[in-house]
Amino acid sequence: MKYILAFIPIFVAIDVIGVLPIFISLTFDQSEKERNLITRQSVLTALAAGLGFLFLGKFLLEVLGVTEGDFKVAGGILLIVLSINDLIFETKRRNEEKNKVGVVPIGMPLIVGPAVLTTMLLLLDTHGILPTVTSFLVNLALVYLVLRSSGVIIRLIGEGGTRAVAKFMSILLAAIGVMMIRKGVGGM
Repeated sequence: MKYILAFIPIFVAIDVIGVLPIFISLTFDQSEKERNLITRQSVLTALAAGLGFLFLGKFLLEVLGVTEGDFKVAGGILLIVLSINDLIFETKRRNEEKNKVGVVPIGMPLIVGPAVLTTMLLLLDTHGILPTVTSFLVNLALVYLVLRSSGVIIRLIGEGGTRAVAKFMSILLAAIGVMMIRKGVGGM
């Protein structure tokens, strides 16, 4: 039962269904091989960040004096900058950073952001290390499977549809950034 109770909050915090359209918008013009590489980078980044924070997070937060609100504001600003960069400098940025989106923004802060990190710290206190780590790993496996299937979705909606979704998602990414800042400031 502890595993299910640990799985659900992490599943909600990761929100793979919300990450998928953003993933598609950032990778629609890349080959299947490049998308698969970005998927691996994203999940490995999320894994490293999540496990690292799980074991060192409380200590680092106390030493640095960083709060969950601070995390949310920083992540929100990062998402806004990335979305503006994608909207204004799309072609230039895509050519320069073709395979770097797996680390930022997909791996962090989209898959593993402030909500996931703080949720895992709370679950660690509530359910223990094994249920928390297991639930996190199962959620990352689901993220991997969903992102790997993005090529099918891209083929279904075509190039024009994907470009339209990409622009809309860039605007939505900025809105998510603003929401994170608002929640971060509200939590301070």
